[in-house]
Amino acid sequence: MPETFSHQFQNELFNGKVSFSTGLFIDGKFVDGSDKTTIDVINPTNGKVITRISEGTAKDVDIAVEAAHKALETTWGLNAGASQRAALLRKLADLMITHKAELAAIEALDNGKTFGWAYNVDVTFATDTIAYYAGWADKIHGQTIETDEKKLCYTRHEPIGIVGQIIPWNFPLLMFAWKIAPALATGNAIVLKPSEFTPLTAIRMCELINEAGFPAGSVNIVTGYGQTVGQTIAEHPKIDKVAFTGSTLVGRKVMEAAAKSNLKNVTLELGGKSPNIIFNDANLEQAVNWAAHGIFWNHGQACCAGSRIFVQAGIYDEFLKRFTEKTKELKVGDPFEKGIDQGPLVSKPHYDRVMGYIQAGIDEGAKVHWGGDRHGEEGYYVRPTIFTETKPSMKIVQEEIFGPVGVVIKFEDEQDVIKQANDTVYGLAAAVFSQDINRALETAHKLKAGTCWVNCANQLHPNVPFGGFKQSGIGRELGEYALHNYTNVKAVHVNLGHKM
Repeated sequence: MPETFSHQFQNELFNGKVSFSTGLFIDGKFVDGSDKTTIDVINPTNGKVITRISEGTAKDVDIAVEAAHKALETTWGLNAGASQRAALLRKLADLMITHKAELAAIEALDNGKTFGWAYNVDVTFATDTIAYYAGWADKIHGQTIETDEKKLCYTRHEPIGIVGQIIPWNFPLLMFAWKIAPALATGNAIVLKPSEFTPLTAIRMCELINEAGFPAGSVNIVTGYGQTVGQTIAEHPKIDKVAFTGSTLVGRKVMEAAAKSNLKNVTLELGGKSPNIIFNDANLEQAVNWAAHGIFWNHGQACCAGSRIFVQAGIYDEFLKRFTEKTKELKVGDPFEKGIDQGPLVSKPHYDRVMGYIQAGIDEGAKVHWGGDRHGEEGYYVRPTIFTETKPSMKIVQEEIFGPVGVVIKFEDEQDVIKQANDTVYGLAAAVFSQDINRALETAHKLKAGTCWVNCANQLHPNVPFGGFKQSGIGRELGEYALHNYTNVKAVHVNLGHKM
């Protein structure tokens, strides 16, 4: 069983029986960083070192870029047919299925999310994403455009070239798949930086990428810090495009660096402060269940978390009662233990950040209705937290906390809640709960968000685009839309007999 395997894998990893390379992955090989330095990878359940990975530098990014360039000139890009790219992605998806339990165990150990969620959601969704874009690889084409009989005009969708990708720590394997799959399907070569907090699944995937048969240099992984490796990727003059997922603050820096270097193409998937609107006529039981999932899924470490829960006055008291009961039922503990709903936050710095927001809410006069403190004696555990009696100007209402902290806000009518819901610099996601489908859809259409869920929350699929309005980002992940991020459109005019 997967749960049995997870404990076995965890024990064997710490006893040195399970091992995989933790070097940089450049030109199809694992290598040390140029400075021979390392970064400790910490277990968030106890603060102890799991292993050490190679620390990349700006020089290593240069080396990876040259490897990517060589691949595009010889074995990849326009030199690799669509059917070849499709077959390689299908093979990679098959290998992920074979190693599913192992990948889930690495993800849970490294990130702190529960093994069950990693196995059933993260690895499954990541595999489905790779397989989905395998299906797209031979369907990326242009158009023939009629002008007159003396000219043939058509378009080609060509790979952009070398793509720099920077992914976050909250869904390490899933974000890895979201980034590499459309880029590889369209024939680009990749230089990717995973988070230094959660690099292990990306590194393990490199072995599977080699086993699948991808040409050397088509995928390169440079582990390291944002201020060195990330900065270099964003500003590198030979990287043609950068795709970043992370905070809005860092997203601005990536965009600025890209503009200053070579004006490279940029896509950004950034932060959110998503509203969850629950009307009087909602199915109360389902609204409570989905609201809990909306804010506490992945310990609240999700950019689309439904962190602002707006409840209409007629059901506010009953909703709060049931939502509190649901929150109290959530089991916090070791992510490898059966029945656990929430593990630790990813790191000590992030734990301190989330606890700082909780204290800010208290200092500004909000009421801690439930939680608000740590769980246990070691590790980075925060109890699921509910705030009430907030004001719109409070930090916990306006700023992204990125932890298991939700605010429950009473509203009177539709006009009132639309105004409050849109009162944010973000626009990533939103949810609406009502059994009146007309009201639900009308409300969804008025919300300034890239994704609106009706009578559900945090539902994502490989074939449906995901991305934000306003300061939540530029461009879209997933679906056919993501392919547009990774191709250049070339128009070709062929003279069939026109004389000057």
